[in-house]
Amino acid sequence: MNLSELKLTPRRKEICERLGLYDSDAILSYYPFRYELNEKTPFSEFRIGSQVCFVGELASYPSTFRKGKFSSTKFKVLYDDEILNVTIFNRPWIRNLQMNEVMTIVGRYDGNNKITASNYYLKDISGQIIPIYPLKEGISQNDIRKIISFTYEKCEKELIDMLPADLKEKHQLIDYKTAVCQIHNPDNKQILSKALSRLKYDEFLRFYTALDALKDENQLQLKQAKEFDDRKVQSFIDSFSFTLTEDQNTAVDEIIKDLHSSKIMYRLVQGEVGSGKTAVAMIALYANFLAGYQGALMAPTEILARQHYESLKKQLEPFGVRVCVLYSAMDEEKKIKQMITDNEFDVIVGTHALFSQDVDYCKLGLVIADEQHRFGVRQRQALRNKGEFSDFILMSATPIPRTLASSLYGDMDVSSIASLPAGRKGCKTYLIRKNSVVDIMPEIFKKLDEGRQIYVIAAAIDKSDNYKAKDVSGLYKALKERLKPYEVALLHGKLDTDEKQAIMEAFNRNEIQVLISTTVVEVGVNVPNATMMIIYDADRFGLSQLHQLRGRVQRSQEEGTCYLLTDSNDENVIKRLDILCKSNDGFEISFEDLKIRGPGDILGTRQSGLPTFVLGNLIEDTRFIEAARQDVKMMKEHLDDESYKAYRDYVVNLSTENIIG
Repeated sequence: MNLSELKLTPRRKEICERLGLYDSDAILSYYPFRYELNEKTPFSEFRIGSQVCFVGELASYPSTFRKGKFSSTKFKVLYDDEILNVTIFNRPWIRNLQMNEVMTIVGRYDGNNKITASNYYLKDISGQIIPIYPLKEGISQNDIRKIISFTYEKCEKELIDMLPADLKEKHQLIDYKTAVCQIHNPDNKQILSKALSRLKYDEFLRFYTALDALKDENQLQLKQAKEFDDRKVQSFIDSFSFTLTEDQNTAVDEIIKDLHSSKIMYRLVQGEVGSGKTAVAMIALYANFLAGYQGALMAPTEILARQHYESLKKQLEPFGVRVCVLYSAMDEEKKIKQMITDNEFDVIVGTHALFSQDVDYCKLGLVIADEQHRFGVRQRQALRNKGEFSDFILMSATPIPRTLASSLYGDMDVSSIASLPAGRKGCKTYLIRKNSVVDIMPEIFKKLDEGRQIYVIAAAIDKSDNYKAKDVSGLYKALKERLKPYEVALLHGKLDTDEKQAIMEAFNRNEIQVLISTTVVEVGVNVPNATMMIIYDADRFGLSQLHQLRGRVQRSQEEGTCYLLTDSNDENVIKRLDILCKSNDGFEISFEDLKIRGPGDILGTRQSGLPTFVLGNLIEDTRFIEAARQDVKMMKEHLDDESYKAYRDYVVNLSTENIIG
């Protein structure tokens, strides 16, 4: 049912729209991200820093203090003959409570009878399991619970269980309707565990069924095999000023074989930052050119597109390949588009503008998308429509182990480039437990005095009360004075394209020695003379993103240096950041990041062709994954069974794009 059919109140409808919930399926699969098991804690067992739950009576009228958008409310509660001083943030409506009102408080004990509450309930809910949902400002947990409860009541009779009965029996799974009910309103821990098992298995089974259907579709599509002289490709490779690594050679061999095949290529090339994926892309584009086709290379930003254009032009034009660059709002955009249609360019480099509606290719045979995680199923479909069954190469600098890659990118073949080119010395990383450069100023000036350049990275553009982190604008003002006589510049995403490009070009020419920037430099910017990076508030970044950032300072034969700054005292944060100090292996780091954060955060699930698992975890739920994969294989071999065929048809009709990404 859509929102109109559900007949929600205007307030509830507005909440659903703000959360991106446009039908009953989306509402019922808006799962809690955690649960509170509210077992009463006797006061005698309160320990400083521990989570506690207690039921008491309000012993003072609440007082609320405001600062900007934030508020804190303080009140006293009588519990176990003790007066407890409770503080709760951003719940200003609590000031309307009445004296002696019974309430359940859940929170942290800070010692000296002080409690920092995370939640409260105006009744005794001890012993109950309370679901906690992700929220946005102005939406309460109670709002979400009421919407989900209302939706379940309206749709209960329409919740059809499509899972074949023998699979439910095989894995001892509860029925779908019960699972949905209990995930949102669990009676006890045992039934909650069963609900989680059922819904996790469902996610993986749907995903692998959709993936299998997509593979079948891909295999049905054949192209004309590309004919070209492999010896000319080798001559092109020999023109490089470096020797390809063994991993690069393997990736090239796999791509050449795919190009010669009548099967459409869907290949992921994943590799370390600086591992030489661009060289592999150049070779593929040249082979495609020899076969008489146009090739397109799409980059995620205009800066990187122009950088690719310069390097491809330098390497390919001596071999007769005509190269151009295309991005939105460029001066000659209309002229370039017409020349592409007239086959006056062989390789076209650009941003998403390459596949806008008014770009018509003459004979597009190969598409390469740099930074795969920004490029999903919908974009792939747009590319497919531009060429006659074009081959696809998707490149990612966030490498993951091959076994996980087969789960995440199951419809693609995978080439992994793990080794760095000869002469690259990598990067030494140091953790500074202070969000300040005061202790490393001597190292900074030493590096600058040697003629080297430095990146300084911050998470925010401007100072914000809502986002307690160092901002590039403030750092620029402070460091510009402290680092005289060296030239300091500011770079962030709010600058227009020409400004950003001018700053990067000046940095590349060493006219700027210190670049203070947001993560806009994360992807592909290549300045070999920059050998130091300082990252403020490192705890706010994922491990894979930090590894990608520090890759900017390992582009030369000099060893790079990266300083991770944080004032966090959370030992889990310190342990996580310490992984980067101990390892330069991108595969290992991304695996650790997957364990901590999941694929959505690391690889940009919402923009990509990756599975949007809500409950499932690719690291922890291997038994569900293996069971689902085996069951998909078994069902495919027995499609004469009506229940198996009905389930597969049901998944395909849901749309593989919705399930896979």
